[in-house]
Amino acid sequence: MSTPQLVVHRDKELMAQAAAARLITKVVDAQASRGYASVVLTGGRNGNGLLAALAAAPARDAIDWGRLDLWWGDERFLPEGDSERNVTQAREALLDSVPLDPKRLHAMPASDGPWGADVGAAAAAYAEELARAAGPENHGSVPTFDVLMLGVGPDTHVASLFPELPAVRETERTVVGVHGAPKPPPTRVTLTLPAIRAAREVWLLAAGEDKARAAAIALSGAGEIQAPAAGAYGRSRTLWLLDAAAASQLPRSLYPPASP
Repeated sequence: MSTPQLVVHRDKELMAQAAAARLITKVVDAQASRGYASVVLTGGRNGNGLLAALAAAPARDAIDWGRLDLWWGDERFLPEGDSERNVTQAREALLDSVPLDPKRLHAMPASDGPWGADVGAAAAAYAEELARAAGPENHGSVPTFDVLMLGVGPDTHVASLFPELPAVRETERTVVGVHGAPKPPPTRVTLTLPAIRAAREVWLLAAGEDKARAAAIALSGAGEIQAPAAGAYGRSRTLWLLDAAAASQLPRSLYPPASP
């Protein structure tokens, strides 16, 4: 378990731009050291804001997009191409404008896919895909992602792990189906905390006043069942990327100097 580190930016636009620059550096370094990189994307306004900032960054071409594996932390279990699906939004924000290898784009199953409306079967299929991508060096059933990004919800949820619901209590499976999510749509597919913790680095993104209480709770020592964001951490680094509004309720002892 890595101790959370905080970076606080003046506003959400600067946060997105700085996070995009940070991600470019991390991916380029990983590709230089082993030939490829593996990243888990997140949806929501902060995740999509980061992707849009990455699309606009001149340095994005430093990434060898053909040697980048992209995964998702969660997905809304809706038909392929639905505008609410994270992969659809990611394509619009960035992915359709860069030369990805289609075989390295690991979208979560849609509700009109091979498993139909069986979200449990869809989750199991994604878990199998992760297991096939894991090598002996990963020491588990998921790849050791270079960076896994998560948006933090106002209720402290990350991915589709909501407080007190069964998915956040899962300790064995790496991917599960979610029923009855308090945020629509109610049916989703999500990585579990064990899968999230396989990442080298976990980045938690929070911007806006509506995220301030969640950040304060998660960083105050709360339990992961009540505050799932508190249970999301990386093997070597856990990084909270915040804007000033989201950091406004943090204890001064945690609050770092504002980033430029």
